[in-house]
Amino acid sequence: MCELWLIRHGQTAGNRQKRYIGCRTDEPLCREGIEELTGLSYPAPELLVVSPMLRCRESADILFPETASMVVPELTECDFGRFENRNYLEMTDDAEYQAWIDSNGMLPFPGGESREGFQERTLAGFRKVLCLCEQKKAQTCALVVHGGTIMNIMETCVRPHRDLYAWHAKNGHGFKVKITKTDEDALRIDAWESI
Repeated sequence: MCELWLIRHGQTAGNRQKRYIGCRTDEPLCREGIEELTGLSYPAPELLVVSPMLRCRESADILFPETASMVVPELTECDFGRFENRNYLEMTDDAEYQAWIDSNGMLPFPGGESREGFQERTLAGFRKVLCLCEQKKAQTCALVVHGGTIMNIMETCVRPHRDLYAWHAKNGHGFKVKITKTDEDALRIDAWESI
């Protein structure tokens, strides 16, 4: 089975300002983000998969300059709806934001995606990546994607189970995993480590 590296894209200006940067804001990496990624070293994967967002494509080009990437649209970050490109300070008096916080992130984003919809979409993208690995007989695959995408995959697939927020990855980092496909619908990660 293929070894997968789930890597969060480099830092953007919105990340620095702690904004909700989802699928509606296609911003580039900031100078600090580029510098941080330049200081990292990962081995070249046989297969490189990215979200279509600019920050992921730029990150993949920096981390794996010799490897051509394939875009999987389902791996895009969540649609944060009305919260997009805003931070918690700007929404302290927003009743919808407070309700979302009080729900521990379980309510749908107003005008955006529900947690279940986002999870279903990203897992469909992850399954697509696993099929690509099988088709290409790749032993290693890097996914340069979003923090939320990584959190969804890890929360759903890792056994024993850990809470969604336990899987937060810093920019340019993430997890190395090996996955066991138990059947058509269930995916299971039994071995993982931080990278």
